[in-house]
Amino acid sequence: MEATPAALRRHGFGRRRYYEAIICRRGRRPVGFGLYFFTYSTFAGRPTLYLEDLFVLPGERGRGAGRALLRALARIAVRRGCGRMEWAVLDWNTPAIRFYRRLGATLRREWILTRLAGEPLARLAGVSPRGGAGARRPRRAARRRGARAGATARGR
Repeated sequence: MEATPAALRRHGFGRRRYYEAIICRRGRRPVGFGLYFFTYSTFAGRPTLYLEDLFVLPGERGRGAGRALLRALARIAVRRGCGRMEWAVLDWNTPAIRFYRRLGATLRREWILTRLAGEPLARLAGVSPRGGAGARRPRRAARRRGARAGATARGR
């Protein structure tokens, strides 16, 4: 695991928040959490709640915490106008897969999770992989070299 408490605080509670989270408690004791963020489906024309992590303490599994977390997340999704919730599950995690199916979730086997990280990500961005974000400004592609992506809708 690469995450640090400082990174989690900065990215979840800083000026620019990348995620939100909910905690499930039994009495006053935390027993699980769900960490999520929102994406947008251009196909559906609606936002999507993406569940990045659902965790319940091993001794609490099978006692309703996972269902309570997913119910709370579903309510958040509906309240915020989402057309769906999505998340990934490891193919060997059969207890979780059975649990999600019992809730009515479907497995989308036609999709392949794609990831670009580390040196390949830095190389595509045109920055030094050792320096991290801001190490070197990305090189601008010359117009004659093909397509370029422009600024986002917010002008960044």
